[in-house]
Amino acid sequence: MFSRAVRAFTDIRTWLERVGRHSSARLATCLFAVIIVIITALLELPIATASGERAPFVDALFTATSAVCVTGLTTVDTATYWSTFGQACIILATAVGGLGVMTIASLLSLAVSRHVGLFQRMLTADEHQSRLGDVGSLLRAVIIASLAVEATLALVLFPRFLTLGYPPLKSAWYAFFMGLSIFNNAGFVIMPDGLAPHASDWWMCLPIAVGTFVGAIGFPVILDVHRNWRMPRKLSLHSKITISTYVIISVISAISITAFEWTNPFTYGQLDTSGKVLSALVNSVNARSSGLATIPTSLMRETTWLLQDVLMFIGGGSASTAGGIKVTTLAVLVLAIVAEARGDSDIEVFGRRLPTSTVRVSVAVAFVGASIVVVATLMLLWLTNLSLDTILFEVISAFATVGLSTGITPLLPLEAKYVIVVLMFVGRTGTMTAASALAMRDRRRVIRFPEERPMIG
Repeated sequence: MFSRAVRAFTDIRTWLERVGRHSSARLATCLFAVIIVIITALLELPIATASGERAPFVDALFTATSAVCVTGLTTVDTATYWSTFGQACIILATAVGGLGVMTIASLLSLAVSRHVGLFQRMLTADEHQSRLGDVGSLLRAVIIASLAVEATLALVLFPRFLTLGYPPLKSAWYAFFMGLSIFNNAGFVIMPDGLAPHASDWWMCLPIAVGTFVGAIGFPVILDVHRNWRMPRKLSLHSKITISTYVIISVISAISITAFEWTNPFTYGQLDTSGKVLSALVNSVNARSSGLATIPTSLMRETTWLLQDVLMFIGGGSASTAGGIKVTTLAVLVLAIVAEARGDSDIEVFGRRLPTSTVRVSVAVAFVGASIVVVATLMLLWLTNLSLDTILFEVISAFATVGLSTGITPLLPLEAKYVIVVLMFVGRTGTMTAASALAMRDRRRVIRFPEERPMIG
């Protein structure tokens, strides 16, 4: 029996080495799937639920996928349905998922083969905008940065939970859980009453806004800012585009959502001026990635839903805990449109010229993302009797791994829940691996056809 186990382990290690060497994207996708299966099995244990009964498979699978893919959509209430063991499985799954597809694949490759292969180094470096020689230090920086920010958030929130009357152990657990959920943009809330009672609580909501921003701008930006914070001019082009685009969109979204909801008696209308400003600050980032809502999304106006659809689809920074097509993709597309409108042959920003291949990859990522959203929306409209606005909101939230919901998730039929599960998985692993694969493909052709332009528009 022991010899069989050793032989099986050797075979698995050999397979992982071969897959990791030749297809890092496939290894990362398989790894995410394996983690989801493990978390699902743990959540199906009787000790994972507060009632002590075995959770239905669809609820365990849905929650596990949502946790690993750092989404936050749930079919059952996280605070009351799951036990402390179940909640621990959920939040640890979000911490693993937040590390990123290529990062986890690289760590696994290091574990099974003692080194990171050249092809995998190229993919990881491309994802994190780093040099090949920096991959090892980058992986260490990712882990250290994650632990440092999560610990800081937990330390800031711990005394707040104490002042709210929770016992020290429960306050520590709540602070630890929310620290990981905030930084990983996971969207899970452990407090029984949720975040609605804290809509005007600066001590609670300001760490949510700041932690979400740090997690959503991406590890490459965090590392770059840490290295060059004294000389901002030395920041990489990727960091400049990410930070500037993220901030601009955050300001626009904060002003727009506040204007749409200012007189809504069910949302901003019931808050004082300080609460409205704080809600605007939280909403400027939560619709992009975290899904931690202090204002019930179901009570917002349809105009706000549509705006949040756009914000969720855009998402956060590349190689971050956020989803969506990423702000750099949007920035490149906008810059390409501006250059075309001006008649410029080159796309320039911050004193640099963008290569044509970057524009092609951005177009491909945006088109693939939109296609996935359309197909999933059609499927859910066919499987349910719900309206287009609620279905579209749910689909984009799942694809962009945001976690905001109009409240229809628990009401979806069984088939529709499985569609959301697949959508969350594809949204987390698909765009990232697809972008890396497209960026790595550079097929040179000796013979080129004559050039001719079709009519556009």
